[in-house]
Amino acid sequence: MTTHKAHCLILPYPLQGHINPMLQFSKRLQSKGVKITIAPTKSFLKTMQELPTSVSIEAISDGYDDGGIDQAESFLAYITRFKEVGSDTLTQLIQKLTNCECPVNCIGYDPFLPWAVEVAKNFGLVSAAFFTQNCTVDNIYYHVHKGVIKLPPTEVDEQILIPGLSSTTVESSDVPSFESSPQSDKLVELLVNQFSNLEKVDWVLINSFYKLEKEVIDWMAKLYPIKTIGPTIPSMYLDRRLPNDKEYGLSLFKPMANECLNWLNNQPISSVVYVSFGSMAKVEAEQLEEVAWGLKNSNKNFLWVVRSTEEPKLPKNLLEELKSTCENNKGLVVSWCPQLQVLEHNSIGCFLTHCGWNSTLEAISLGVPMVTMPQWSDQPTNAKLVQDVWQMGVRAKQDEKGIVRRDIIEECIKLVMEEEKGKVIMENVKKWKELARNAMDEGGSSDKNIEEFVSKLVKEI
Repeated sequence: MTTHKAHCLILPYPLQGHINPMLQFSKRLQSKGVKITIAPTKSFLKTMQELPTSVSIEAISDGYDDGGIDQAESFLAYITRFKEVGSDTLTQLIQKLTNCECPVNCIGYDPFLPWAVEVAKNFGLVSAAFFTQNCTVDNIYYHVHKGVIKLPPTEVDEQILIPGLSSTTVESSDVPSFESSPQSDKLVELLVNQFSNLEKVDWVLINSFYKLEKEVIDWMAKLYPIKTIGPTIPSMYLDRRLPNDKEYGLSLFKPMANECLNWLNNQPISSVVYVSFGSMAKVEAEQLEEVAWGLKNSNKNFLWVVRSTEEPKLPKNLLEELKSTCENNKGLVVSWCPQLQVLEHNSIGCFLTHCGWNSTLEAISLGVPMVTMPQWSDQPTNAKLVQDVWQMGVRAKQDEKGIVRRDIIEECIKLVMEEEKGKVIMENVKKWKELARNAMDEGGSSDKNIEEFVSKLVKEI
């Protein structure tokens, strides 16, 4: 029988992009003797194609067990009900787990759910906020929380120096973006409220690594007990210290793994453009058409993830064009793929990405240069960091209609894969890949922070 040193209850926000990094952090804790229980919502668990077997899973309720946020009449209704029902069901779960051989002594929670801190305090538990975005983006939300800047920013706001971006000009297109609507206003409020009770927590964990964001981490560490614990991707792609940890183990979609990998195996080294806009982005039909023609005109081989819900947006004649391209072994269009295995493959030469933070961290960790097409939320800031701070890629700029045109896409792909600037980018890519690996390896900055977290948890018992 395993004797655990401590027991951490992990409370994620019910989105795959939020759960995956928390799940990987949990695996690290578990490898160091901490018992882990992850508690997603019942509604989220119902949508999963695949669930991790390496950790214990319990469920709480968001008040909408049959459909989650889609069942709620509005975003405000959802987060209001989630706070009420979530607090009650989390309390019940903690009480239930007091009877296990190692009762819960810590709650690691997503700051989208700040009410979890109150529940933790009621039980006298250690609380750890786990930010799934990078520290620069968190810093922007902190400034909004303090009323120093607004989203979207005004011209005056653009003069403000943001730690982490102080060496470069910050434009309105570089900060988190949201459409103007009551729903998006509530989303901004949710993001800003991540800081509403952060002074009460024992730990603030950031899914990044120290050398990647040294300036902003040093600045934020003066305000909160910040520790970087990333990159939170499976160990076999980084330090290889967790045997068999090759997948997140959690998936909304079934990946077409064999089709993707068999096709990649027949492509020359560094010849393929991999294209994916993540699990959530809803890309306009006009934009998808421009991407298709940009890929075709670049004359590069491509692997393009077009989710089944997005495929009908592509014009039929264009689908036929793509299929003829694919028949010539120049391209492959799939509904989903095993992204880590794809990015690791030596045939990949470039990642055309929406620049979500998980995808960006994966590209950094696996050494893949990026062409970024950010859509919303934190993605424009991530794209700014990729191009101007880390110099690991280029941003494909939108026109006045908010569309990235085919000629721009073609130009950016060729710049990264053919031109002299691409060679400079590749040198930076290699540098950051090494630093990411070092951070998670034994004695690295993130590894030390995780060790410190575990040792403090054990002392709390």
